[in-house]
Amino acid sequence: MAARRQTPGLRPALAFPAPRPRLARMTTSAPAEDALVCSARGCRAPAVWALRWNNPRLHDPDRRKTWLACPDHRESLGAFLDGRGFLREVVPVTGSPTLEG
Repeated sequence: MAARRQTPGLRPALAFPAPRPRLARMTTSAPAEDALVCSARGCRAPAVWALRWNNPRLHDPDRRKTWLACPDHRESLGAFLDGRGFLREVVPVTGSPTLEG
């Protein structure tokens, strides 16, 4: 009896539906003065302080990034940045050029 010869071949491709595009949820933007909230995780309190910082390994010395803080989180956010040597200054939120421009 002769052995059946198998011919190499491809299996038929499975037909999967094309993925649906994911659409971003539409939101309405709040006025700029209403949008200034604390940067602490989960906090939605109004921001009072701007913690201006930079990472010297990544940023030019004159570049500043800004985290916003409510009175309750000003110390904890500041301690986090200061402990890493990133904190440069803490100013009232209206004095932050990062936010104004």
